[in-house]
Amino acid sequence: MIRPPSTEMDCIGAIDGTRVHARVPAKISAAFKGRKHYPTQNVLAAVDFDLRFTYVLAGWEGSAHDAFILADALERDDGLRVPPGKFYLVDVGYAYRPGFVPPYRGTRYHLKEYGERNYPTNKKELFNLRHSSLRVTIERAFDALKNRFRILDNNPYHPFKTQVKLVLACCILHNWIIGHGQDEVFPNEATWEPNFCSTAPADGTQIDDNVAWGTRRNEIANDMWNNRGTSHV
Repeated sequence: MIRPPSTEMDCIGAIDGTRVHARVPAKISAAFKGRKHYPTQNVLAAVDFDLRFTYVLAGWEGSAHDAFILADALERDDGLRVPPGKFYLVDVGYAYRPGFVPPYRGTRYHLKEYGERNYPTNKKELFNLRHSSLRVTIERAFDALKNRFRILDNNPYHPFKTQVKLVLACCILHNWIIGHGQDEVFPNEATWEPNFCSTAPADGTQIDDNVAWGTRRNEIANDMWNNRGTSHV
């Protein structure tokens, strides 16, 4: 598995959302379509670097933005909790705030943008490159989940509450299965093609950044750049 460098051991995983097929009454189907041409539920999840799901919130409409779902997860009594001083990696659709660190906006990000001898030229590019190499963990976990449980990509015939429970059950089974070793449903790390980072909410809603955590990100980036040695990544 990919592991964060020792200087970034406060990073405990990655968070993102994925969409799975949903069947809902016609009167509310528009809210569930979002970017898709069919109804979906938006599932927010956190994974560790062993590709295990550590938190899952299912049932949101497909049109809901991931950042708003994360806010809901944090406000719930039984919701997502981040240990003090620790953080998750998130994409640019999220603000940087206590416990959540996105990449730098407007800076090269994906591994393929740094191919051959096109090395990072500054601290922001190096930070983004390492952020990308670790954040693919959540994408690989989602891909493995859907490869293993095809029911998530099929048109459901259960009541919506049951559809939500099926997502949670599949995540639990996924964790149990990989506890006995990785298998063929996981995308290979060497050939994995990451998805593009999401953007800010389509409705133009401003997501405010936390200045203190922006400063911490800068400190991490500075440390990476100053200790890069002879390694380019």
